Amino acid sequence: MKRCKEGKKYSTSVITQSLVLGASLFLVSGSYAQTEKPEDVLEQYKKLFTEQQKEFEKQRQIILEQGREIEQLKARLDALSPGKPDEAKAASRSPTQPAVSEAPPRPADRVANNQPAEQPPVQVPAGPVGQAPPQSKEEPRPPEMPRLSETVGGVLTRKGKIVLEPTLEYAFSSNNRVFLDAFTFLPAIAVGLIDIRQVDQHNLMASVGGRYGVTDRFEVEVRVPYRFRFDEQRSRPVSIGAGIDETFNASGNNIGDIEFAGRYQINSGRGGWPILVGNLLATIPTGKSPFDVKFEQAQGVPGAVYPTEVPTGVGFFSVQPSVTALYSTDPAVFFANLSYFYNAATKENIGKVDPGDAVGLTFGMGFAINERSSFNLGYSHRHAFNSTLERPTFGRDKIKGSQLDIGQLLLGYSFRYNHRTTYNLSLAVGTTDDAQDVRINFRTPITF
Repeated sequence: MKRCKEGKKYSTSVITQSLVLGASLFLVSGSYAQTEKPEDVLEQYKKLFTEQQKEFEKQRQIILEQGREIEQLKARLDALSPGKPDEAKAASRSPTQPAVSEAPPRPADRVANNQPAEQPPVQVPAGPVGQAPPQSKEEPRPPEMPRLSETVGGVLTRKGKIVLEPTLEYAFSSNNRVFLDAFTFLPAIAVGLIDIRQVDQHNLMASVGGRYGVTDRFEVEVRVPYRFRFDEQRSRPVSIGAGIDETFNASGNNIGDIEFAGRYQINSGRGGWPILVGNLLATIPTGKSPFDVKFEQAQGVPGAVYPTEVPTGVGFFSVQPSVTALYSTDPAVFFANLSYFYNAATKENIGKVDPGDAVGLTFGMGFAINERSSFNLGYSHRHAFNSTLERPTFGRDKIKGSQLDIGQLLLGYSFRYNHRTTYNLSLAVGTTDDAQDVRINFRTPITF
């Protein structure tokens, strides 16, 4: 394109120069008639002729180059056309070797004979021009999405990177419980203690977690929480005619159960497969165990006991393996998680307590609003099996009523403040009687 423009410029220059030459001859002739000598006029003619000859030579070189390029393009097009094998052989010639042809007439001669300048043929490149952009060799990574739990959401930490994640969580639950310690001799008549109790629990937790990317597909994490709990219980025995409610409050704050986690990307996600991430979460009972909490007899409510403090941990070891599947269909990401909760038995003063194991399922969809913000919508359900109590005298018994179903509606929001910091807010609303009423979690992962 550049050469074509140059050729056009020089062609215009030739016409302009010719006009200038004619005008100069006319002026020179007029000048000669008045003042100039014949020797001076002849010298000016020679000078103008030399300049025009140089311009013609430049134009000739440009036309020759353009002719070669056009010939190369023509030969390439003929080679690509069907039924022309002979011309295909000519197209395979190296583009740097011009086709052998007779020397074209000089442009000056054609101009003298009033003939248009003919552009000689040129060859085109035998192969593609330029270089294709390199394909990315980086493997697909789990899409970034708001973290709903320790096993659902987020993105794996890159190799050598450290992520510091402070977290603040608040949970509230309210239960109405009816205790019956009586003898029933008719379906509608009970002799004994009937206790109606309302329990409100407020749980505030601040924790600091740290993640490290061992490889681009494997990360490890440790999290240390600090919990503050406040419980309020109101009770009234209906069988003894009490006129007022008995209220008992208990609070406590201490370190919670320390968590260790590891996550590994199992596959690359190519070929239409979802990206699979294996998770392993282990909890160490470093917080205050429920079995170590002391109780005292309530005044005004015969037979009722209340805790003097609240626990900040579960009191036993637990391991949670799970698999998360992420399928990206931009701008949406579908996710699902299948988990199993193994709770180890613990020996306490009342005997050997074996908390029931549990299975859980989480599924939902994440949607990217723009390159910096996104939200999640999902559901989580966990079924806990009955716990057992083993005592030397009575043997091993199943604790009736310890089977739980915990269902929660999940919402998550994420905003990337910059390339290092992200704000993550998640909300869980209980959908079953055994679940917490509401849980709000705010995380701020910071990458170093």
